[in-house]
Amino acid sequence: ENKSDFPEAKPERWITEEQGAAIQDFVKAGNGFYAFHNCSDISLGSKNYRDVMGGAYNGHPPLRPFRVRVSANKHPITEGIQEFTVDDEQHYVKYDKDPKYVILEAENIDGLDFNGLGTKSISGWAYDYGQGRVVFTAVGHTIHALWNPQYVEVQKRSIKWLLKQL
Repeated sequence: ENKSDFPEAKPERWITEEQGAAIQDFVKAGNGFYAFHNCSDISLGSKNYRDVMGGAYNGHPPLRPFRVRVSANKHPITEGIQEFTVDDEQHYVKYDKDPKYVILEAENIDGLDFNGLGTKSISGWAYDYGQGRVVFTAVGHTIHALWNPQYVEVQKRSIKWLLKQL
């Protein structure tokens, strides 16, 4: 078997500014947009998309356990949600909006600093955008993390909030 027959995998920025503008228009018109996990990487390819989504991917350590807890900001999505631990990629993101919209925070439990960014990262936010709404949650590389009962509840509430049913 000759592995040299296969090209090296490399990421490719695929989104256009026109596609990002279409997402902007969709949300501004009153619709909901739920971005999770690696959707933050798309922001690196489109200013329009990033403006809607609210931030951009900034790297992650290898899969390892980390805690996710509700921020001090009150929100119907996170009301009563208990701290939970997942074994997942702890995504670090550059967040562009007002800190009052941050709803989740993560902290790796081994206390290791990631690339000088510390042990803690923003793990979710929710805000109005035009007539619509946006939610981002960073957990989501592994199915086990997606199925954590507290995180399932966050996902369900996020959808209800985006649909203006919560």
